[in-house]
Amino acid sequence: MLVLSRRVGESVVIGSGSPDAVTITVLEVRGDVVRIGIDAPRSVAVHRAELLAELADTNAESASPTPDAVASLTEALRGD
Repeated sequence: MLVLSRRVGESVVIGSGSPDAVTITVLEVRGDVVRIGIDAPRSVAVHRAELLAELADTNAESASPTPDAVASLTEALRGD
């Protein structure tokens, strides 16, 4: 992990020289909250990490059958 210090108005460019370059700019610092701006091409997805983790958990729950559903399907397949 690269760790940088930036002040308000300063930026970091990721992938400079590439058509998919992303620029991250520090917009404001208030106490322990930092507002950043992200300038990225539409082809680059930008998401908050906590939302991606929540989405992954929700998808895993949705894709996993309950034990009752598995037992019911097993009985149906056996013809019990």
